[in-house]
Amino acid sequence: MEQKRKQTILIADDSEINRSILVDILGDEYDILEAEDGVQAVAAIRKHLAEIDLVLLDIVMPEMDGFEVLTVMNQQNWIEDLPVIMISAESAPAHMERAYNLGVTDFISRPFNALVVHRRVVNTTLLYAKQKKLVNLVAEQIYEKEQQNGLMIDILSHIVEFRNGESGQHVLHIRTLTELFLQHLILKTDRYQITRADISLISTASALHDIGKIAIPSEVLNKPGRLTDEEFKIMKTHSAVGADMMDSVPVHQGERLVAVARSICRWHHERWDGRGYPDGLKGDEIPIEAQIVALADVYDALTSPRCYKPAFTHAKAVEMILGGQCGTFNPLILECLTETADRLPEMLRSAQTQASHMELRSVAEEMHRHEELSASERTLQLLEHERMKYNFFAAMTQELQFEYTDSPPMLILSAWGAEKLGLGETVMDPLHNERALAIFSGADMHRLSQALRAAPRENPVVTYVCKIRLGGAERWHRIIARTTWSSDEPPKYTGFIGKAVDIHDSHEKLATLEQEASHDALTGLLNHAYAQKRILAQIEAGPSSHYALAILDLDHFKSANDNFGHSFGDQVLKHMAERLHFSIRGGDTAARVGGDEFLIFLEYTSDLEPVIDRIYQAISGGKFDDFTISVSMGVATTEMVGYSYDTLFHAADQALYTVKRGGRGRCCFYDQSMADTLSAISPIDGGEARGEHDE
Repeated sequence: MEQKRKQTILIADDSEINRSILVDILGDEYDILEAEDGVQAVAAIRKHLAEIDLVLLDIVMPEMDGFEVLTVMNQQNWIEDLPVIMISAESAPAHMERAYNLGVTDFISRPFNALVVHRRVVNTTLLYAKQKKLVNLVAEQIYEKEQQNGLMIDILSHIVEFRNGESGQHVLHIRTLTELFLQHLILKTDRYQITRADISLISTASALHDIGKIAIPSEVLNKPGRLTDEEFKIMKTHSAVGADMMDSVPVHQGERLVAVARSICRWHHERWDGRGYPDGLKGDEIPIEAQIVALADVYDALTSPRCYKPAFTHAKAVEMILGGQCGTFNPLILECLTETADRLPEMLRSAQTQASHMELRSVAEEMHRHEELSASERTLQLLEHERMKYNFFAAMTQELQFEYTDSPPMLILSAWGAEKLGLGETVMDPLHNERALAIFSGADMHRLSQALRAAPRENPVVTYVCKIRLGGAERWHRIIARTTWSSDEPPKYTGFIGKAVDIHDSHEKLATLEQEASHDALTGLLNHAYAQKRILAQIEAGPSSHYALAILDLDHFKSANDNFGHSFGDQVLKHMAERLHFSIRGGDTAARVGGDEFLIFLEYTSDLEPVIDRIYQAISGGKFDDFTISVSMGVATTEMVGYSYDTLFHAADQALYTVKRGGRGRCCFYDQSMADTLSAISPIDGGEARGEHDE
């Protein structure tokens, strides 16, 4: 018979004799962990959360007192699962009230009676053990309910797919795409007031979008050739039939899932310009859930083989949708398509995995709606398993892996990293911790933190190179970090996770040499020579595409150097480069031409002006310390001047010169009126003839 594990108690008290007395009272029945101060207590809870059943907590401790430990436990939501009994000589009513407000289960004043301590500990652990058992039962029921609901919807949808001769992955693809587009949409705008729970609900309901096709005759549904007008009229009835089926559901008419499914069934063939069916809705008269599913449905229909057509490539499908060949869509949703396009093929290749993730998120959101429920034992076991894997891989890779929480300011290191740096696994307020600052400079910490806070959620990874002192010697490291966000609406920045890699390693050294050859040393952007090679390769790979090249510089930059010094000027250029980097898309090119001049190269498919205006607004305006950021920009397009890089570059340069002559601080597109001036300028390698830009 398997032996039942002992429950575990964490004793957090700076007095060794107090800990010893409590161990004598409880040690025979419980496994004991000890912490000498609040920092050690937080580190122990973080490391052994799945194992600890009770915390005995003192109030007065060095580094971090008991109230601060409780604050962290509340911020991390540990207090919901982990009971705390406070044992302290501080028995003033104000202290007791504050402790209870912070979530403690009980309060025992010192000097304490051994029998009282033992009895209260037993009662508390028994009570929470029963609660955990009940939570596990409820969580399992919710999980089973989610599985059964999702399974029945998928089976019903698959019946329609099977009859329609479509791929068995179609429903999974629609759910995956719907979720992806909605997640991106809520980052762009709060116009539609969509919550993460709404995303789960809409994604589930999207599986029923074509349920009405069950009523379409098979000879129409599976006709390999073009439908006649009469046949197409029959086919179009499936949206209204699907809505009628939802209206005819004998039970659950008050359920939101049914209402959302009805909306999607009826209106997922409506179009933004009012030319869809069955009701000719236009604009935001079409419910947002139907708009999103419509885009997902069109994309998957284009990229999947059908009885009447082969599959189009991903690139062709995106081009057709953006070009209006599949009807018109909400411009915001088209932006979501454009900005997530690079991720779509991989997302769909792993659609089955994505579906599993959606089910798990649905369970989590259901649990969240019931505030009296806490994490299940299964979840805690999975978390512990992930922690073990994390520590193992961190030790094997011999990288400095870390996590930083913004509130409270706390750095958590992997076991290997903590040993390597000579720090504890938990470092409180590292920006003001002398031991941490002796290893990693405060200036570098601050710059890394600023870069991470500026990183958008859709592009959350930041790379930073700096020196770290190890064993008394400074070594260059590359830090790769990713921001973390809360699940609030709207999400809040909570910190970051990352690793630091010693770039003296041969592989990293090679990567660094390549970085130095292709990137500007000051700003980290591409240098002009490498950017030119990259742009030429992109033009050769897609000569039929439309491209734009913009040249920009900082107005009155000379005054920044003259008034504040060249070191300050360098910081302004770095600041400008960061703004530029975060304002462009993943496939765009940004480079430093020289001095205070930069370039941007991008591909576009429709109206370019709003794109350029968005970038311009993102990089201009505001102040860097006492220096006002003002930017002048010139833009040239292949549509206007052709595909020669030199001609494109100098046309943009001429547009910039036009801005400078007109008073700075704006953006100008090259046009035919500048052609005579341009033809009079001989080709030069950007920079030599542009000194007049920044008089």
